[in-house]
Amino acid sequence: MSGLSRVNDSLLWMHNDGGNKSELYLVNIKGKIVRSVQVNAKNKDWEDITSDEQGNIYVADFGNNESKRKDLVILKIKEEDLLTQKSVEVEKIKFEYPEQHKFPPKKKHRYFDAESIVYVNGFLYIFTKSRVKHKFGITSLYKIPATKGKHKAELMGTFENCADMDCWITGAAISKDNSKLALLTSREILLFSDFENDHFLEGKLTRIDLGFSSQKEAIDFKDNNTLYISDERSHAQGGNLYEMKIPLAKQFD
Repeated sequence: MSGLSRVNDSLLWMHNDGGNKSELYLVNIKGKIVRSVQVNAKNKDWEDITSDEQGNIYVADFGNNESKRKDLVILKIKEEDLLTQKSVEVEKIKFEYPEQHKFPPKKKHRYFDAESIVYVNGFLYIFTKSRVKHKFGITSLYKIPATKGKHKAELMGTFENCADMDCWITGAAISKDNSKLALLTSREILLFSDFENDHFLEGKLTRIDLGFSSQKEAIDFKDNNTLYISDERSHAQGGNLYEMKIPLAKQFD
């Protein structure tokens, strides 16, 4: 399971990543699949999912391990169709990174993988995942319109986490009131707050240690102060859905 998006307090949309079926699954918090829907688009490397207030779901097909893809796309789907039909059509939001000039670039320039996306006020925000040795914690924030077409992603800023693979950004979520951004790694949450407009990475940072490392892949807000987190099953570990209250800020003062 590579991405999740809250429907209500008891249901989530989930999906697998590349090499699996092009399906979305409506799953309850006990792990039971309530509904599965065929999406009429290839699952080349689905990495994350988000939603907007108009009833649309966005599936991010932008996994790009070797930074060589020229077909990066986000699939826009009407949630009403997902709830009433066995298969659904999509609108394709295609994009490119203007900073990338070679496909693939040299290994020391492979900053164009991504696993994380959020929607805010008509735009989709992409957080990249570095594949550069000793610089795995670097993420760049890109912005594109949430509309059908081919877009040049706008670079909004960068953030440098620690350097090892445990620092990869593997999921993102925005709170319902748009006041908090959560970025997920295998062992912690980077929680940004007090930012202006969409300059998320310039906000106040609180690090939340999750207490253990696993292949954590997806995150969303249950409410403004509660998170859902999931990890993929790997080496007989993981494959779980977690619920976590965000610690009070005073604990980090």
